[in-house]
Amino acid sequence: MRCSWAEGAEAWYHDEEWGVPQHSDAALFELLTLEGAQSGLSWLTVLRKREGYRRVFANFDPELVAMFTDRDVEALILDAGIVRHRAKIQSTINNARALLALYAAGRTFDATLWSFVDGEPLRRDWAHDDHLPASTPESTLMSKDLKRLGFGFVGPTTCYSLMQAAGLVNDHHPTCFRFAEVAKLR
Repeated sequence: MRCSWAEGAEAWYHDEEWGVPQHSDAALFELLTLEGAQSGLSWLTVLRKREGYRRVFANFDPELVAMFTDRDVEALILDAGIVRHRAKIQSTINNARALLALYAAGRTFDATLWSFVDGEPLRRDWAHDDHLPASTPESTLMSKDLKRLGFGFVGPTTCYSLMQAAGLVNDHHPTCFRFAEVAKLR
């Protein structure tokens, strides 16, 4: 049995990736980009464009993405392999620059994000809440801190989606076969 949202085309993502704790800065930067791109769209739309994102954003190498220019933005707006939204494209570039500033300050993206859950995945109390929230106090704090650090497209809802995708919270339903599997991961 799977989480109810994961039937159909998104099943593979649910079964293999969603909720698995991520600690690679590149993987976290990719998820941040994709979650920001998803704003206002379906997750399946963005998942289908993931390879396009990897191609145009140099496999999410922040040093390369941070060097993108206005000319690059204009070219990306014409690329059907990604969501062609100027502000979302620009936010990826700005987020790469914010990530480099984070590194310059001696911090990692991994440590920054995981600090909001004290380094351990959260586990919600499903006995009292059978619906996934749009945001949480942790995602709200994460949003405020990321904005302060210069990141964009990081509202509380986007941050909570990032937390779910990157395994900072195990939001698989307890009856889902992935719940116990993901709970064992750190």
